[in-house]
Amino acid sequence: MSLTQRSSGLVQRKTATVQSVGADGGVEERDDEGYTPDEEEDHDSKETRLTLMEEILLLGLKDREGYTSFWNDCISSGLRGCILIELALRGRLELEKAGMRRRSLLNRKVLLKSSNPTGDVLLDETLKHIKETEPPETVQSWIEYLSGETWNPHKQKYQLRNVRERLAKNLVEKGLCTSEKQNFLLFDMATRPLTDGGIKQKLFEKVQESVLSRWTNNPQKMDKRMLSLIYLAHASDVLENAFAPLSYDDYEVAMKRVQELLGLEFDAESLKEGANELMWAVIAAFSK
Repeated sequence: MSLTQRSSGLVQRKTATVQSVGADGGVEERDDEGYTPDEEEDHDSKETRLTLMEEILLLGLKDREGYTSFWNDCISSGLRGCILIELALRGRLELEKAGMRRRSLLNRKVLLKSSNPTGDVLLDETLKHIKETEPPETVQSWIEYLSGETWNPHKQKYQLRNVRERLAKNLVEKGLCTSEKQNFLLFDMATRPLTDGGIKQKLFEKVQESVLSRWTNNPQKMDKRMLSLIYLAHASDVLENAFAPLSYDDYEVAMKRVQELLGLEFDAESLKEGANELMWAVIAAFSK
């Protein structure tokens, strides 16, 4: 597995902020996509927010060529994991309760928390599949179903098709890439070369800072989206791209801290206050 880079270039659409009463009786602000303000960090209001899936694809995308490595066979399932975490962070999915016997994260089912559309086609397609599935399935099962890696013919209908291409088109629509077509001797392929290198550079910088200057030595104090990005970028074999520009010493420190994150007890982390259990379940599925 390789390590990935990240920049501070998360882009964000402006969304309306609404107020609701939280579980503790306090007033909680939430935008129309289900995010609380503290779940996002220093976003410029003029930028467009990238989903976790788009960030992972951006990390793996070759700038000039406009496609991901042909040798990367990890990114497909990694993107499906991103979809589940994205839905969890947006308050659409949750993990069933652990119960008296404290079942492990990977043995618990994914439950629908809200069926409200997100406005993102891939997320809403996944939400529809999960809503219609009875009985509920585990995180590991959903990653396999969405990737089309199941041997059960009745579950093939849940496969999300052309995910990389659809995400690449999103990047084009957001003005980060352009559309071209390249000839590869035996076939033509649509490519999405990068047009806004600043956004990717910012993403790289944010990933680097999260394990260097902004390292907290406590995953519970890290931004959930950034923490998820590090884990899923590693699982998708694109994390190395973000760390490649670092000096030798910084690279060694960054890699050491990523290994610390990979060595955590995920079930124990999921029990801590403020933890998102479904997020940790997805991370555990890729780290087993």
